[in-house]
Formats: sequence, C-alpha cells, structure tokens
Amino acid sequence: MYNKLQYISQGNTIEEQLYNIHQALDAGCDWIQMRFKNQTAKDTFALAEAVKFLCEEYLANFIVNDDLHLAELIAADGVHLGLTDMKIDEARAILGNTKIIGGTANTFEDIQNHAKNGADYIGLGPFRFTNTKEKLSPILGLSGYFEILQKMKKNKITIPVFAIGGITLKDINPLMETGIYGIAVSGLITENDEKEKLIQQLNEKLYAKVIV
Repeated sequence: MYNKLQYISQGNTIEEQLYNIHQALDAGCDWIQMRFKNQTAKDTFALAEAVKFLCEEYLANFIVNDDLHLAELIAADGVHLGLTDMKIDEARAILGNTKIIGGTANTFEDIQNHAKNGADYIGLGPFRFTNTKEKLSPILGLSGYFEILQKMKKNKITIPVFAIGGITLKDINPLMETGIYGIAVSGLITENDEKEKLIQQLNEKLYAKVIV
C-alpha cells in the first residue's frame, strides 16, 4: 500500500528544489511529489530528471504535480492532478494502469468523481490556511474531514485520502481519527531543522493504531 507521508517539494529554483528534496529523502521520506510552478519547460524537465535519479537512489516514489506529459516523458511513478487539470480518466488512458494517479479534492463530490474515474488516491484539503498554494479552496478543518470521510464510508468508497494544507505535528492524531489514510506536507518538512526526527515522529503517529 502507499506510504502515509507525502512530501510536496518547495523551492523557486532548481537548486532550492533539489536541496529540499534531497534533505527530505535523506531524513527518511519516501514519497516525493515534485511541485515546481510557473517555470520554463526546460527547467522543469531538468529538475524532473534529477529528482527521478534521486528517488531511484533512495527507492522513493516520484510523483509529478499537474504535468501529465512530463510524468509520461520522464517515466515518473505517477502524476497528481489538481481540480482544474486534466480529468483522471483521460490521464489514465495516457499513462496506463501501472502508474499512480492522484487527484485533489475539496468536497465529497470531488472524491466521488475521482473514485469513479479511477484515481488511486485523493489529496483532500485544505485542512487550514496555507501560503504554499494560491487560489485556496474553502478550508475544511477537522469537522470537514470527518463529514466527508463518513459520507465515503456510507457510500462504500475506500480510496486512500491524504489530508493537506498547513498540517503540523500536533494535528496528526485528531486528523487520523477522522479516518484519513495519511498526510501530504511541504513547509512542515522544508522549514524544520531536525528533519529526521520530525519524519520519525510523523511516521510514528501516522502508523499508530487508531481506534475509531
């Protein structure tokens, strides 16, 4: 099954991105989603090539954010598509069944659509306000996650859901109690000086048995 911790990369240059990704991998993170917005195709390709090499070295999953054609070209492990990106079923037709396709969701309806169209996992958020993303969807908070996960249960939708958006270490236990599968974070890991300790703490909480 999937890793419960996803790192979404940060950095405005190839160098910053590579530094942050290498640090996350070194500290024990084994799922990298490369997010490199508003850059030239040449720079994005150069970064993707380097990240793929790093992820292979660390035996980590390498997911490309938004750019399906880059994911195909570079033979990444998969792609993560936002709500305004290509539809999941179209992406599946291009990438085939062996690749991982994740989709962003903000509502139960989004999840229903993604599940129906063959997504492998959902990034559901935002949990709280975050500066990482422009054009933020409505904030969900704990009650939003609980409500959506309950609806999924009722409708027998079992796709893994990752919480995303301004999550901190102390949020993990209450979030896991809502029934989510894991979390996707960026700033939390990028800005931490003790990444190895942090990732260990995150994994301990994520993989602890939750009694719901």
